[in-house]
Amino acid sequence: MIPTQRVILGAGLAILLIITAASIALDVKSRSETAWLNHTVQVQKQISDLRVLLRRAESAARGYELYRSPAFSDEFQAVNAQIAPALADLKRGVRDNPDQVALLERTEPLALRRVEIAAEAMRLRAMNDQAGIAALNGKAEGRGLMDTVMGNLDHLSAEEERQLSARSQESRRTGIVLLGIDVAGALVILLLVVMVMRESQRTQFALKSTLLETTAAKEQLEAAVAERTEHLVAAHDELRLSVNVLQSTFRSMAEAVLVIDAEGNVLLSNPAAERMLLHRTGMNLGNLRALSDVFRGDGVTPMKAADLPSARVLRGEEFEDLEMIVRPHSGNQVRHLMVSGRPMLDGQGDISGAVLVYHDATISRETERQLHQSQKLDAIGKLTGGVAHDFNNMLTVISGNTETLVAGLQQQPELQRVARLIDDAAERCAELIQHLLAFARRQPLQPRDVEINAAITDIAKLLRPTLGEQIQIETVLEQGPMTAHIDPSRLTNAVLNMAINARDAMPNGGKLLLETHRVVLDEAYAQANAEVRPGPYVMLAVSDTGTGMSADTQRMAFEPFFTTKEVGKGSGLGLSMVYGFVKQSGGHIKIYSEQGHGTTIKLYLPPGEGTPDLPTAAPPQAEGGAETIFVVEDDPLVRNFVTAQLQGLGYRTIAAPDSRSALQMIEAGQAFDLLFTDVVIPGGVSGRELAEKVATLRPGLKVLYTSGYTDNAIVHHGKLDDGVLLLTKPYRRNQLAEMVRKALGGGGMAAS
Repeated sequence: MIPTQRVILGAGLAILLIITAASIALDVKSRSETAWLNHTVQVQKQISDLRVLLRRAESAARGYELYRSPAFSDEFQAVNAQIAPALADLKRGVRDNPDQVALLERTEPLALRRVEIAAEAMRLRAMNDQAGIAALNGKAEGRGLMDTVMGNLDHLSAEEERQLSARSQESRRTGIVLLGIDVAGALVILLLVVMVMRESQRTQFALKSTLLETTAAKEQLEAAVAERTEHLVAAHDELRLSVNVLQSTFRSMAEAVLVIDAEGNVLLSNPAAERMLLHRTGMNLGNLRALSDVFRGDGVTPMKAADLPSARVLRGEEFEDLEMIVRPHSGNQVRHLMVSGRPMLDGQGDISGAVLVYHDATISRETERQLHQSQKLDAIGKLTGGVAHDFNNMLTVISGNTETLVAGLQQQPELQRVARLIDDAAERCAELIQHLLAFARRQPLQPRDVEINAAITDIAKLLRPTLGEQIQIETVLEQGPMTAHIDPSRLTNAVLNMAINARDAMPNGGKLLLETHRVVLDEAYAQANAEVRPGPYVMLAVSDTGTGMSADTQRMAFEPFFTTKEVGKGSGLGLSMVYGFVKQSGGHIKIYSEQGHGTTIKLYLPPGEGTPDLPTAAPPQAEGGAETIFVVEDDPLVRNFVTAQLQGLGYRTIAAPDSRSALQMIEAGQAFDLLFTDVVIPGGVSGRELAEKVATLRPGLKVLYTSGYTDNAIVHHGKLDDGVLLLTKPYRRNQLAEMVRKALGGGGMAAS
């Protein structure tokens, strides 16, 4: 190597050493700046964590005040325990900045005071100390403290952000200088290499290319790190939002949810599990099972331990809508639950736990039961109505003829006494049939607007001699005018039947209470009680202090002939008649009873629309006449009896067994003054349709209907159509005479 080259090489090496020393110094400086950058980022994180802890403490305190859930209290205590250490860590982090330290020392007592106020509010809320809560809220100290603390933390964060920006710029400048020195060193090295080995130009180009690639890779790496950091922050925020949404949804679910491990320990539960299953924090499934008796869907068969939902799901079964009945030992409401279960599997596919979801079907099952009971009673009512029709036909003949026998045997007392016994028995049969028809809703009502308080007062006077001195009768009547649109005579019978049942339930005496109130049955009540229309009602409650009813007795109380009394002590038709009267009137009836604590029966009656109607005076004793009566009756016994009775009253009679023959006679020109027809007759058309056809031939025709029970031909919504006259079977001679004279006087029109 020539001297010139040595000089140049020596100078180059000296320059290289200088560059290397400068590079080392700058590298140390760069590392220090990087450490400060990391320190500033760490302080920023400590400020953010402290802010989150304070917000979580405030949120937990507010949640406890709203819901009083122990979970919020536990969360508050856990967060509170972290606040003081977090403040200490932050003070250590900013110790290099006196201004920051001073600001943090001013902030620390404010933050601790805010947490202390929240803890005090939770304590007062737990003690239900309303005065203390009001006094604490009146100071409004907590919100101001929180705003000041958050403002100071924001100031700290802004100062750290400023320092971060300044240090980042300084770090970038240092990096640029360091990069320049590195490039200069590289150039010196390249120059030395050129001087030593001119033939290494290809290596020089490769080195330069590698250096450029390294710089680009460094820039790409820095950009990727920045982008990744931004994505991580966004993902963290989204994760926190998703967790909050899931927690809110889980806590607000109407279904009870239990997440259990393989040993039956409850890992997670929602508030609905506390309401529905009586679950409390710390309970496992064994504790829950000890609180209640569990039955299958029939409510009778006990559910074995191996068949319980938890046992099945931990065996790996998946199921939907498993029915079970839970009867708590505490006496709380019996619940009808539908359970769904899914096992949870670990990474190896083994069962590690399960999720159980419980749906409360108590209300829907009760509604189904009420609807089934209502449908059963309707079916019984239809059967009863048909049977009562034939009975009333026979009783019409029996009652009418025995009445004639009694009148004709005045000179033979012994035979007259026998005839009276037959007549009394027929009368009792008629009353029995009337009760059956009332249950079947086949009796024509004569509703009017009745002042309910006055009616109950009069009925109470009637009950005092009936029930005896050992029964104390009290009335609690809501003040002010209150009318119900009902048949007053049926109301009297209904209250009398309920009072007699109450008396029999109080053999040693007791109290009977009659109450009236204005009530409104809303949509929720209507959904829980089949066939109830929401709206205003007049409520009449009849309560006793008797022996009460079991649940099974309450379910069957309205069925005809059902009774808990001894043989011969009751027919079992009292409450069934009340049920029919209320339903036919457009109302609702409900029994509330508990064995050993008495019974309350509530009648919800349709309200009246105006002032109460005055009762009409009884008509004078009716006499016979000389007009011609056209009798249409399919039962020959009844037809012969009616024609004989009418002839005995002086009337001329014409008779037909069905609507077809009656129409033929009328079309042939048969003259008559009154059509007296049964509602249900053979011949292709009903009595109402027969009257309408005849009215087209003879306008102004007078009509009197008779029937053993009513149907939709002449009765709608429980009452007779306007202008229609009906003589119900069985009837007496005087009743027949009275209604015939009333009809001949213009009271009944076929086309009305």
